Amino acid sequence: MSLSLLGQAAGMFAVTNIDDLLVLAVFFGQTRGHKAGAWRVIAGQYLGFVAILAAAIIGALGAGLLSETVIPYLGLVPLALGIRAAVNAWRHRNDPDDNADSQNHNAGPAALHVAAVTFANGGDNIGVYVPVFTVAGTSGMTVYVIVFLIGVAIWCAASWLLATRPLIARTLSRWGHIILPIVLIGIGLTILIEGGAFGL
Repeated sequence: MSLSLLGQAAGMFAVTNIDDLLVLAVFFGQTRGHKAGAWRVIAGQYLGFVAILAAAIIGALGAGLLSETVIPYLGLVPLALGIRAAVNAWRHRNDPDDNADSQNHNAGPAALHVAAVTFANGGDNIGVYVPVFTVAGTSGMTVYVIVFLIGVAIWCAASWLLATRPLIARTLSRWGHIILPIVLIGIGLTILIEGGAFGL
């Protein structure tokens, strides 16, 4: 295992997943400090990223799982989740925050919710990973996968630290219900528009 390969894998992970830091920070902000909620975010992030890796590995082995024409339409997933979050925020706009926080020990998104956003947001990464994995071969691909999975842990830790800084935590606690749908809808529209879905 060469240091250059490790560096390439770490660099590729960082470059292709930089936007996940903000999304994860928003998700962690939604947990309001509850450990169960934070673990659901971590589980969802891993679940979604493992699905991305599986699709890329299958593609590298010659059996493409997602065609390039389908990937832009993955933007519908975060778009729908964002609209749903916006509707929920509107319905509960008059709920007292203290009451909701004290009673809801399950604060934060569901793991599958996080996984769906992670997969949709990283769908375009599959197109980057497939040729790299193909050239790297089985041993090189294994190195990439291990480094990427370690990278997910680092990303989760960094996002959690970001979300728990006092100023950011207060902001996410107060405005997270508004920030989350904006971020998700933005991600969805970006994927759709950049991918040329529906002729956009």
